[in-house]
Amino acid sequence: MKKDLGVIPSVYPMPVLMIAAYDEAGNVNVMNAAWGMTCDTDKIALFIDEDHKTTKNIRQSKAFTVALADRAHMAEADFFGIATGNKMPDKFARTGFHAVKSTRVNAPIIEEFPLVMECELAEVVETENLHAVVGKVVNVAAEEAVLDEKGKVDAEKLQALMFDQFRNGYYVTGEQAGRAWNAGKDLMKKA
Repeated sequence: MKKDLGVIPSVYPMPVLMIAAYDEAGNVNVMNAAWGMTCDTDKIALFIDEDHKTTKNIRQSKAFTVALADRAHMAEADFFGIATGNKMPDKFARTGFHAVKSTRVNAPIIEEFPLVMECELAEVVETENLHAVVGKVVNVAAEEAVLDEKGKVDAEKLQALMFDQFRNGYYVTGEQAGRAWNAGKDLMKKA
């Protein structure tokens, strides 16, 4: 029997996304956001409020990067979610992390995170119930250490963080439970 829990965020797991953009002075700002997802093969939607420093920077620069946080950099990733660039101008510098300018978009790539999507701002969607930043992904880059022998990203090597909204915990991806477009194939045979 199910127990009523009320209205709570209940999508699990959520990615731990590191969204980076330059401010008007060219300084790096990074925020941690779990409310984001792929919305097309070459698009990502970030459901972030308009008052975030990063949102303001994206609107100004028209570009951003999205990196997947990993186990090795969990403390810094969490810090990027705790601290706000609106009140802490040296937020990025405090981590000791390194950034290089993307050669494809006007946005920083955080070198410590193993996978990054380089994005152009496609649109900002604002309705009564939604504020979303939509980016057109122009490139995805990954450290060779997280790739398999075929050059594909290996989830076990990536050690990407997942956010558990139920208990405010971080978990790591990795174990494959089945193959997509295959696990339910036998049910296709039933009439």
